[in-house]
Amino acid sequence: MREMAKPYYITTAIAYASGKPHIGNTYEIVLADSIARYKRFIGYDVRFQTGTDEHGQKIENKAFESLCTPKEYVDDKAGEIKRIWDLMNTSYDKFIRTTDPDHEKQVQKIFKKLYEKGDIYKGEYEGLYCTPCESFWTPGQLVDGKCPDCGREVHPAKEEAYFFRMSKYAPKLIKYIEDHPEFIQPESRKNEMVNTFLKPGLQDLCVSRTSFKWGIPVDFDPKHVVYVWIDALSNYITGLGYDADGNHGPLFEKYWPADLHLIGKDILRFHTIYWPIMLMALDVPLPKQVFGHPWLLQSDGKMSKSKGNVLYADDMVDFFGVDAVRYFLLHEMPFENDGVVSWELLIERINSDLANTLGNLVNRTISMANKYSGGVIRDAKVNEPVDSELEKYVSETRIRVNSAMDKLRVADALTEIFNLFKRCNKYIDETLPWVLGKDPEKKDRLDTVLYHLVESITIGATLLSSFLPETGEKILSQLNTEKRKVTELGRFGLYPSGNKVTDQPEILFARIDMEKMMDEINTRFPAKEPEEKKAEKKEQAAEEKPANVTVLSKDQISIDDFMKMQLEVGEVLSCEEVPKSKKLLCSQVKVNGRVLQIVSGIKNYYAPKDMVGRKVVVITNLRPAKLAGVESQGMLLCAEDPDGNLSLLTVDGDVPAGSYIS
Repeated sequence: MREMAKPYYITTAIAYASGKPHIGNTYEIVLADSIARYKRFIGYDVRFQTGTDEHGQKIENKAFESLCTPKEYVDDKAGEIKRIWDLMNTSYDKFIRTTDPDHEKQVQKIFKKLYEKGDIYKGEYEGLYCTPCESFWTPGQLVDGKCPDCGREVHPAKEEAYFFRMSKYAPKLIKYIEDHPEFIQPESRKNEMVNTFLKPGLQDLCVSRTSFKWGIPVDFDPKHVVYVWIDALSNYITGLGYDADGNHGPLFEKYWPADLHLIGKDILRFHTIYWPIMLMALDVPLPKQVFGHPWLLQSDGKMSKSKGNVLYADDMVDFFGVDAVRYFLLHEMPFENDGVVSWELLIERINSDLANTLGNLVNRTISMANKYSGGVIRDAKVNEPVDSELEKYVSETRIRVNSAMDKLRVADALTEIFNLFKRCNKYIDETLPWVLGKDPEKKDRLDTVLYHLVESITIGATLLSSFLPETGEKILSQLNTEKRKVTELGRFGLYPSGNKVTDQPEILFARIDMEKMMDEINTRFPAKEPEEKKAEKKEQAAEEKPANVTVLSKDQISIDDFMKMQLEVGEVLSCEEVPKSKKLLCSQVKVNGRVLQIVSGIKNYYAPKDMVGRKVVVITNLRPAKLAGVESQGMLLCAEDPDGNLSLLTVDGDVPAGSYIS
């Protein structure tokens, strides 16, 4: 009797329906899709849910500005979000909207159930409110007087409200996190949640509003609407048919608890503190894992419309196609640190990986098969040791890919698949098929070599299909074969001997002329003038009085000693305080196409937001070291005045990040 497939429930954060999702938002759905596709491939019964968050004051305001009703506004924006998700070929099973009637009904029932249990009570709230984030803050939580999440202005607000007794469940949640180390990933995110929010003590959470109407009404007190996060977070269970009265649908019984909530690191607090406490109060099991993925950043920091640096997935797809954009998003994002996105990096990756490593391999293999064997792939079994080496490497790739995917290291899994393709290219250089083709007596050896190439590419294309589904399908079609089952990937030699490949190979990815393409892109999307940087340059140009400085002399060094240091220009993409440290800031610094995490003792001299965009001098070849438990991968150079004050060494002009300093 066939064993039932094990269920696997994966969700993304639901996108806020206030505008078009940028490429950073799109990364999350593509990442989740690759995980969902891979889990299906290895035999899981997958449920993949995404959707839109459609209530709140921000949407009410935007609808007013657009001269339409809030529902008309979110209908339009939700349609646009779904269009982008579909364009990116994502295989979600459920697209939930928080304006769906069944969701709204269950949110009202959840709120009432928690109220009747005494976990929600009525009071009055007075605090500092951030409208874009729809969050209240205390003065001590602000950063430079502004919202700690988005950096925007806050304003005083006072209103009658309902509150959730968060503090009641905090000890239970702390113990749960300690007993389940896999619950919050990556590990650094867990430490931040526990040490920064839970252990210092949780305040009760404001869970209703009366100052706007666009939300789900509290049915027993309709002048209140439910706080947007309780509304939004509940989608993970209402989308499965959860019922607060206990009459759950079969999908909830089958798939809950969720195996993975995949979210951006900026909303980790809501998903690892508020959400599990809600579930504990409802007597519902907690999700197995919450993964807070890093951000995709532009070279001048986090993408935002106010900065004018937003990239959109559909624009990139117009130029390069869906799978090229999918590959870039999945490959360029590190596991824990922020990644960098730009048109230039995308073109570089297409040329080096997709056109050269993969596209060229497939095209020349099929072309050689047609030239030397009429397209017929025959295993003549005239083997040499180099064949066994290839067979072993290709057959074991599935193990390396699976190990990476088990840890959600999707970029590493993709790298392993492309290492397989690189190994095939090396095999061509080792066996020289074009030389074999000149000697009729080597025909059987040539056929064996071509068979090994086609078999290896078939296995690679099968693994690739979870990440680049259209490309995997195209490769297998040109080889005139089908996608392998996961149980077949460890067996080399299943391609039918005597089968015939296509006689008209298709170019999978063409090389791109960087200069011409950038001219076309810049014509279509002209760069905006960075006003903030202009003002910053004026301030930096202000003359200062020279100070008398005493410098302690050190021993002379040779030029060889100096040349051991690798000094480069770096650009600070993001920066944040190191928890529980009085001196340290942690910066993500772009250096020559990669991002280094650098911890520096400059907190007393620079605010995190003031670091972003600075061109700094970086020592990039220091051995990594841990400072206050955070890994540092380099050093920012500073000058010190007679009073001990530090000033970063910065670079004038438009010197690009990665420039070598000598």
